[in-house]
Amino acid sequence: MLLDQINKTGDIKDIPKSQYPELAQEIRDFLIKNLSVTGGHLASNLGTVELTMALHVALDLPEDKIIWDVGHQCYTHKILTGRKYRFDTLRQYGGLSGFPKRSESNTDCFDTGHSSTSISAGLGMVKARDLMGEDYTVVSVIGDGSLTGGLAYEALNNAAKLETNFIIILNDNEMSISESVGGMRKYLNNVRTAEGYLTLKEDVYAQLKDSSPKVVSSIRKAKNSFKQLFIPGMVFENLGITYLGPVDGHNTTELIRTIKEAKKVKKAVMIHVMTKKGKGYEPAERHPARFHGTEPFLVENGLPSKPRTTANYQDIFSTVMCKLGARNKKVVAITAAMADGTGLKRFRNMYPDRFVDAGIAEEHAVSFAAGMAIGGYKPVFAVYSSFLQRAYDQILEDVCLQNLPVVFAIDRAGLVGSDGETHQGIFDLSYLSSMPNMHIMAPKNKWELSDMLKFAVDMNGPSAVRYPRGNAYDGLKEFRAPIVMGKCESIYEEKDVCLLAVGSMVRIAEKTREILKDNGIKCSLVNVRFVKPMDTEYIHMASKTHRLFVTMEENVAIGGYGDRVRNYIDENRIDATVLQIAIPDKFVTHGSVDKLLKELRMDADSVAERIMEEIKK
Repeated sequence: MLLDQINKTGDIKDIPKSQYPELAQEIRDFLIKNLSVTGGHLASNLGTVELTMALHVALDLPEDKIIWDVGHQCYTHKILTGRKYRFDTLRQYGGLSGFPKRSESNTDCFDTGHSSTSISAGLGMVKARDLMGEDYTVVSVIGDGSLTGGLAYEALNNAAKLETNFIIILNDNEMSISESVGGMRKYLNNVRTAEGYLTLKEDVYAQLKDSSPKVVSSIRKAKNSFKQLFIPGMVFENLGITYLGPVDGHNTTELIRTIKEAKKVKKAVMIHVMTKKGKGYEPAERHPARFHGTEPFLVENGLPSKPRTTANYQDIFSTVMCKLGARNKKVVAITAAMADGTGLKRFRNMYPDRFVDAGIAEEHAVSFAAGMAIGGYKPVFAVYSSFLQRAYDQILEDVCLQNLPVVFAIDRAGLVGSDGETHQGIFDLSYLSSMPNMHIMAPKNKWELSDMLKFAVDMNGPSAVRYPRGNAYDGLKEFRAPIVMGKCESIYEEKDVCLLAVGSMVRIAEKTREILKDNGIKCSLVNVRFVKPMDTEYIHMASKTHRLFVTMEENVAIGGYGDRVRNYIDENRIDATVLQIAIPDKFVTHGSVDKLLKELRMDADSVAERIMEEIKK
């Protein structure tokens, strides 16, 4: 097999051009086989096999730099840089990351995980390169989806000023920015990147620049008018970025030629590459969204190898949103390119006029929601926790400052597992708690998620309902007291130790209580419900019979719920101790949620141990 000949960076250069199609097929087979066992981002990687091969042939890694926007399309890059033998550990604790990681390889030059960042990062590297007097090539690969993010346009605006080489590859696998114009496109690309043409152009401009600025201006205008007739991508040309393409993203030889030509351009140059998401695997081609981030599956048909038997939180959210939409015509659903991932697909189908996909632009989505709220509607912005933090300023200034009734449905809050540091939703409680007028809720189970969403929509100010990824907990369903603003729910009332559990941690607190009970320790269990406003009345009352409060949250300790409880007890000179069970001050790597909880000493057994250690002090 050709893939057996690739064991380190640069080995692909020894593969004959005639065998590129065969190698691409072997890589696809490798990805399908391995990801069917481990899960991972399949569709995006199948679509970028030839593009990655071309980059590795045309560039000299690690001297040259590739920045992968988002980064979940980097699997072929990892295979070609000597990491194929670790793919059985993909996204597992201690194993290969599903994203580029500088700590993993010197060919990974920038850690990514969120979208629209690659052009900015690439520009920074270009500036550093030039200041250092070095001469390597910098390539930023960005998808058409990521190009909907405002940060990408801020970077493009900055890139227009460059007078040095910087390559941007637009991996277009969905939307049609422009269509090919056949032979004229190829001809113009060849002419504009030919050494003679580039040298002549630079010499002419240099000669005329100082003496005849009006002549230079006239030449530029005439040239641009001509381009408008023939060249696709003039939006980029008008910004001052040389445009090449569209190029067939599955023709390795053509891609190599285009990349090499782009290296000659002494300014920012964009190569527009057309690819097919999921290419080479029919189930992924037909259902690219489902195979964006897939669980283990059966290769023969693409169906999950371990089908879900219970509803997840996204299913519950989806059902409740549709019911809310039916009851209240003022309810509007907003997403940032995550209709499927957040569970809004059904709402979109039922109420298309009240569904808005803002693209990968969380900041815009939040300000847009604020405008809808002022217009008399009840916007619900469904967003992953780790992506919401990109819109901090808009939440604070546009929503909270004006005390607007915007609902933030915060999906994948807490530990999300296999996607690692960039996707763990462990900061939202801290930054949202600092915002005046914000109300923060966390449901203990699927029934409470439904109740809290209805409560939030009926509110007259900003609210956030945060819930975890994965199967919805249906335990403790006998405890379903009405939601009351700022009030917690007492589930088991005893004395001595009081477990104050936030959302997903109620399930763990329930198990912790049983372990403590078996060890002769009396323990109350409280479902916090409202992180803000905090139920200080209950804490004050409980302090008369409890000497140890144990706060439990899937959030960083600093600025979280436990911090606020400790501050309240200290400020009011209450004679009680607070033990915080939360994420320490560090980023959390990838791995299963259960494994991560155990490593962080946040699983039931560990929490019980920590409580018993505290009692012995």
